[in-house]
Amino acid sequence: MINRTTLARPYARAAFEVARQSATLDQWSSSLALASATAASDEVRQFSGDPRVAREQLLKLLVDVGEGRFDDQFVNFLKVLLTYGRLDLLPEIAAQYEFLRREAEARIRVQVASAMPMSEQQTEVLTQRLKSRFGREVELEIEIDPDLIGGAVIRAGDLVIDGSVRGRLEQLGRSLGR
Repeated sequence: MINRTTLARPYARAAFEVARQSATLDQWSSSLALASATAASDEVRQFSGDPRVAREQLLKLLVDVGEGRFDDQFVNFLKVLLTYGRLDLLPEIAAQYEFLRREAEARIRVQVASAMPMSEQQTEVLTQRLKSRFGREVELEIEIDPDLIGGAVIRAGDLVIDGSVRGRLEQLGRSLGR
């Protein structure tokens, strides 16, 4: 069976191309976020699996939830997903769309887990250093993880930089165990 990422990829690329050509990248981001949250809800998943509920009814439900925020192109996109039974892929499509958008805009999302809250100055210094390292704009997502004891763990795509005390202790334990 093909995995969800593989199934979602062509839809995400198509959505991105339509949004880029129509210069509506922001609008598509928010539309995809809203539609994917709606599609992931228990109620909509229950309806989408029910053969008694017509695709048109499900589309109307999604458009009604969108409250006029979905343009005609996005509604057509939803129709295609419904036609091919791919509505459940919307969260994955939205994630891949955002990845394509960040790539096109030369941005990278970096997740930082810090043992303690970071000051504004520390955040700015970290952002600038990461920006120079990656050569792109950086979107920082900072979370506090007291289990790290001290320091921070930085994740950017496949790259993980573990500067935490916990990470160093684990590394020391592994080297002593050899």
